[in-house]
Amino acid sequence: MLSVLLALLADGKFHSGQDLGNALGVSRSAVWKQMQLVQALGLEVYSVKGRGYRVPGGIDLLDAEKLVAGFDPGVAGKIELQPVEYSMPSTNAAALAGFADLSAGCRLYVAEQQTAGRGRRGRQWVSPFAANLYFSLTWQFTNGVAALEGLSLVVGVALLRGLRQLGVNDVSVKWPNDLLWRNRKLAGVLLEMAGDASGDCNVVIGVGLNVNMPRQEMNDVDQPWVDLTEIMGKVPSRTEVLSAMINALVPTLEEFVKEGFSGLRDEWQAANGFQDQPVVLQTAQHSIQGVCRGVNETGALLLETGSGTEAFHGGEVSLRAS
Repeated sequence: MLSVLLALLADGKFHSGQDLGNALGVSRSAVWKQMQLVQALGLEVYSVKGRGYRVPGGIDLLDAEKLVAGFDPGVAGKIELQPVEYSMPSTNAAALAGFADLSAGCRLYVAEQQTAGRGRRGRQWVSPFAANLYFSLTWQFTNGVAALEGLSLVVGVALLRGLRQLGVNDVSVKWPNDLLWRNRKLAGVLLEMAGDASGDCNVVIGVGLNVNMPRQEMNDVDQPWVDLTEIMGKVPSRTEVLSAMINALVPTLEEFVKEGFSGLRDEWQAANGFQDQPVVLQTAQHSIQGVCRGVNETGALLLETGSGTEAFHGGEVSLRAS
């Protein structure tokens, strides 16, 4: 019933309680109760006597059929799309749980909202309903952890490619897994693994991309951020944006499987937002100052310090402009 109601309210227009009740097959009082569920999702609902209910600005709901229709021919047959969920704790958690019966190919998990979305180091990823993109793609690798070197950077390259197809330029990467626009965070990546560390292993590639962040949510974000709405002005539907991301992500992953990170290194380097800049690299134990010299063939950060140029691998690290 909630899905039908959200679809009716998606146009942003007023709908009378009577019309909504007729469409749902319930009484007007039952419609009011359903509206409480809509508000519980974090959506703003206007109620005006004599006119009915509306969600100002409408709701840009994801459309599974249009999503699949937007996949390129070389991508569509490789993706097993899971039902689009209105709300779930985490798409990554759902993907990890799904490994128990993972068939050949890869699965795509998508949610309109996450209630326990995570970034790196356990940080919360703010996930307002039907505003941004929260998705996880599973991928199987056959050569263990060694085959995953540089994977988070490769995902960043793929997202850059997808954004360029949408006409979004001037986006940079921040080692090891963020996308920035003018030094403000646009997207983040969270990788999680299950399986044999030395053999076949399954990886969850979790992505959060800011599309149309409600401004009232900004107080919950602890760093400068930006969304596609601010960058582009008029943004395609979130369904179209997600199709573009997947159309870029799948072939880039296939390229990574064949060539490793070294084949994509130059593309990542060209978009490195901290290249040749003084930075501070923070780990759980240390804070290291130096100059960012990009990454090596395995995707490790190259930091020039007083002791020379050292390579730092992924883990509990973050990078900030000095």
